[in-house]
Amino acid sequence: MKLREIRKQIIDFRGMDPERLVDQLAQLKKEQFNLRFQQATGQLQSTARVGEVRDMIARIKTVLREKRPTQSV
Repeated sequence: MKLREIRKQIIDFRGMDPERLVDQLAQLKKEQFNLRFQQATGQLQSTARVGEVRDMIARIKTVLREKRPTQSV
């Protein structure tokens, strides 16, 4: 994935509300599970997709953390 596409994706994630991001995160985790299962059984077609999904999960978690209200000490 190109840097330009990654930046656009992050901007899109920041524009979503937290509930939608959580739904997207759940979808990606299901896909990640399915990809791992395919890899274990030798049926995985695109090995690069595993890394892409993992990176997208990390980006969504980062955006969710940014949206969480800060706690004052």
